[in-house]
Parts: sequence; C-alpha cells; structure tokens
Amino acid sequence: MTHKRIFINLKDLADYMRNKLDNKKYILLYAYNSTGKTRLSMAFKDLGKTPDTDGEIEKRDTLYYNAFTEDLFIWDNDLENNDNRKMKLNQKSRFFEGLHSMEMETRIRPLLGRYTDFDFSIDTTNWEVTFDRKVRLKESDDGDDRKTDSSIKNSEIRPKFISHREEAIKISRGEENIFIWCFFLAITQLVLDDDGNGPYNWVKYIYIDDPISSLDDHNAISVAHDLARLLKSGKQLKIVISTHHTLFFNVLCNELKNSSKFFLSHDKSTENFILDNKTDDTPFFQHLTILKELYEAGRTGRLYTYHFNMLRTILEKTANYHGYRKFSESIKLDEEDESTILHTRMINILNHGDYSLFEPIEMQEETKRHFRTILDKFIKKYPFNPNLYLLDNN
Repeated sequence: MTHKRIFINLKDLADYMRNKLDNKKYILLYAYNSTGKTRLSMAFKDLGKTPDTDGEIEKRDTLYYNAFTEDLFIWDNDLENNDNRKMKLNQKSRFFEGLHSMEMETRIRPLLGRYTDFDFSIDTTNWEVTFDRKVRLKESDDGDDRKTDSSIKNSEIRPKFISHREEAIKISRGEENIFIWCFFLAITQLVLDDDGNGPYNWVKYIYIDDPISSLDDHNAISVAHDLARLLKSGKQLKIVISTHHTLFFNVLCNELKNSSKFFLSHDKSTENFILDNKTDDTPFFQHLTILKELYEAGRTGRLYTYHFNMLRTILEKTANYHGYRKFSESIKLDEEDESTILHTRMINILNHGDYSLFEPIEMQEETKRHFRTILDKFIKKYPFNPNLYLLDNN
C-alpha cells in the first residue's frame, strides 16, 4: 500500500519529514540523481538553525553528510615540489569540533581499516591530514645473494622484496571518499555516545545523503551494514538517509526494519516533488517504483525523453535476470514480432542523444505512441501485479 504526497518546494518536504520523525526514528529515502536529494538535506538542516538578534546562527540541530561535507576537506597537492601533499580541513566548520579533544585518529583508524590499506596522520595544529601507505618493492640486483648456479631451475629463483612506506601520498578519489565517510562515522559515534556534555551535544538529527557514490556492490553492502549497526548502538537520535543506490537502500531497509520508507521523484513539468510512502513491510524494489512512474507518465501523456532512459534500465535488468545478452529480448513477444527492431533502435537513439535531466524535452506525439507500445509489450510479456497500476492520486 502506498500514499502519494505532493510538495511545491523542498522546504515544505523537509518540514514534513521533521514532523514524521516525531514518531519515527529512521527515514529512508530513495531518489534518482538530479532529483534534489542534496538540496533537501540542506533544507532539512536549515530548518534546525536558530539565529540570534544579530542574525548569527545561535543554535542548530542537524549533523549532516552530503556533498558539502566533502568540501570541508581540500587538497593541497604541493604543485611546486610535488612531494608534500596534504588535505586541509576547514577549521571554521562545527563539523570538526571534536578534533582537538576527542582523539579522532584512534576513532577513525579502526573504521578506515575495514575498507582500505592506507594510513593517515592528523595535525591538529595546522588543521591538515597526510596519508601514507606501506608497499613492497623488489630489491635491486646489487648485492643480491640469490643462487645463480645454472643447475637451479629458473622457477626456483625468487626475487627479494623489501617493505617501504610511501609518505605524503595522494590517495584516489574513492579512497578519499571512504576516509571522509569514516571521519563522519567517528563523529557519529561520538554523537551517539554523548552524555550531554560533549562537543556534539547540540545534535538532535543526523542526515546522511549518498555516502557511497563510488563504491562497488561489495563495499556498498559492507557500508550499509556497518552504518545500520552503528546507528542502532547508541542513544535515540532521529536519522534520515537518502540514496540513489538501490542495493545500499535495500540493505538498510532490511537492517532498519521499523523505518519509514519513501521514494522521491521530481515532476519536471510542474516542478513539484512527489513523495511515495511505502507503508507495508514488503521489501523495496526499485523496478516496481520505476514501472509505476512510467505507467503513470504514459497514461497522463507527460512523457519526456529521459523516460526512455528509465525504461531502458528496466529492460536491461530484466534481460540480465533472465540470462539474455540484449535488452531487446525483454520486449520481443515472439519470433514473428517484427516491431522489435524498430523499438530497439528508438530506445538506443533516445538514450544516446543530448537530452538533459535539467532541461527535459517533451516527446513528440509519435514518439509517445511508440513509448506506450514498448511499455505495454514489456508488461504483457512480464505480467506484474495489476495493483501496481492502480494509481493513488491523493
């Protein structure tokens, strides 16, 4: 069972979520990229700010992780000498309030060790982080005492390796994201353990937006599991987690079973934000929500070129699930279905054109007709629960 709510702006949506958290501990929000997840997280935290008489922020209540959090860490790559690379911390941010007093290195290191093999050091005086990594290097041939008798087989000759530590290294973008994420997790642990006297005693809400944009599926599962375990370990805070990563979302749904689960979409034609509230205990399946949205768009005629991208995603996942190499098999009703070639070509063309999610282009009427035909063929070949298409317009 689902209930749909429409919001004309993100501030109203953020206010609704805060009210929802009066009776819930967790909100899980799924949305595609470019829907407004990051802007929603900022609208949510802004509602928790209290200015003083001079307009300065006197109080706040939300600790958040999003793209702006990542901007608090800025690289100095030592372009002149290229040998003293470091990451600078924005000391003006309250995000780093516990840096001097809470031994952040010892809190971050065990978290980071779950995902990476590099180490780090935090300079709390200069507000910077340097990274290093232990590597194995092949020892040079000078002074090599390996046996060289011709009677010894080549396969028995083994090179010697020595351990070497590379200092002040530049870590990859994915490693950088993991480090920042673990920094945030360490702060979250401080928040959850706070007895009311710590540097983060002002935190009432935690808002996490897309922490795993560059992780593979294995690490996505690990991060979701570790996050859920951490959030359940401390005091009763209010948590919002938003993501575009289906697997990450599903793991959190299973781990945080009593959470409110939502699907957020953005109607580009009206600029409204649509919140689909899933109120039963059925696991979240992204493809069902996409199908529902595509079906409604086809029914109302509000079809834009990006809907072909969404449709192709469904067709490809279905083909992969059934062991087919081509997504066209998902819309091929039988061997005599000659329209499959035309529809496959249309999907390819409309997926590779210069179509922006930020400036959506409405389909021509002929294209809309083909879109509906392709979608109907897919639904006919793979009959989903018909209740999926009983749309709730309330």
